[in-house]
Amino acid sequence: MIQTNVFDYIRVLDKAADASWLRHQAISNNIANVDTPGYKRQDVEFESILKKELGMSRYETMDEKVAGLRPERLNGRPYTDYANYSYRIDGNNVDIDNENVMLAQNQIKYQGLITSINQEYMNLQTAMQ
Repeated sequence: MIQTNVFDYIRVLDKAADASWLRHQAISNNIANVDTPGYKRQDVEFESILKKELGMSRYETMDEKVAGLRPERLNGRPYTDYANYSYRIDGNNVDIDNENVMLAQNQIKYQGLITSINQEYMNLQTAMQ
C-alpha cells in the first residue's frame, strides 16, 4: 500500500490550477492589449518553481517529495516577458498568434488539472464506500 496522504497531491494540483488560472488571466490581458503601444506581455512562472521544490530532495520517492512540499512556496508569480523586446515600432511585444496558441494550451492544462482533482476526490469517495 502506498504510504501517502492523498491531500498532499490535491494541494499540489490545486496550486497548479491556481497558477494556470493566473496564466489564463495574463494571456487574456495580453490579447486585450495587442494594440496598446508600449505594452509588454505578461506570463506566470509556476512550473520552474514546482520543479525546484520537488528537486530539493534527490533520494526521496515522489510521495515523500510531495508530502514535504510547503504549499505557501507554490504560488505562481506573474512577470513581464521579454521586457526589452518588441515586435513593432510602438514598443508592444505581443504576438497575437502566439498568445492564442498559449491560451489554448493553458486551457487544456487547466482542464486536465481540474479533472485530476475531481478524480482524486472520486477515489476518496470510492474508498469510503
